[in-house]
Amino acid sequence: MNDSQLKNILHLVRQGGLSPEDALDQLRSLSVEVLDCARLDHHRTLRTGIPEVIFGENKSSDQLVEILSAMLRQQNVALATRVDKEKAAIVTKALPALRYHQQARIITGNDEFIPSDSGQGLTVIVTAGTSDIPVAEEARITMQWYGHPVETLYDAGVAGIHRLLAHQETLHRAAVIIVVAGMEGALPSVVAGLVSAPVIGVPSSVGYGTGAGGFSALLGMLNSCAPGIAVVNIDNGFGAACMAAAINRKKD
Repeated sequence: MNDSQLKNILHLVRQGGLSPEDALDQLRSLSVEVLDCARLDHHRTLRTGIPEVIFGENKSSDQLVEILSAMLRQQNVALATRVDKEKAAIVTKALPALRYHQQARIITGNDEFIPSDSGQGLTVIVTAGTSDIPVAEEARITMQWYGHPVETLYDAGVAGIHRLLAHQETLHRAAVIIVVAGMEGALPSVVAGLVSAPVIGVPSSVGYGTGAGGFSALLGMLNSCAPGIAVVNIDNGFGAACMAAAINRKKD
């Protein structure tokens, strides 16, 4: 349940179109829904502006089916991240209303409940290389299902900086920018030096030996001298999207 749905219930009670008892029945779903394998927090959107999203990497296909079945019954978007294609095939066969985004490794559902206009402005997602795109796609799909307009600039790293500079108009239109980079992780510093919008750096695990699975990029971003950069965990496109949504969310 989100703010507009709760306001509608209260409005109907005030106008006499809904009895207090029926309203109470609807509001009971605000409590935690206890399943065999999980406890679903259906009123997280009301508290935080961000719905509960399922981390699917270590869950079985049966657990995902149970959880996502419950989420589909709610008037809210349903998302599960880090789901491999083998598990996704089982889950989407059991629940045909769901859709799998293979590159992002995300399952989505209830797209009719995507907010129509949640963002104050545009979110731009930039990657240093093509290998960073899966992490960026995790961020893009998440932002879209949160109702934020998104544009992408992929494969625009510092090894060919003209590829980024050719799109400065797009960068300057952004309200918030997510930058995904592996190797030495330099790209967020470059972007932050060009724009006034907040920049969220996402270190990716792309790189050779001393890249250390993304730790070199992480440390590089944390040590940036460019102001206005926040950094999330390695390969955490979802976390970057949540931060971007919080920055860009429209206020009532």
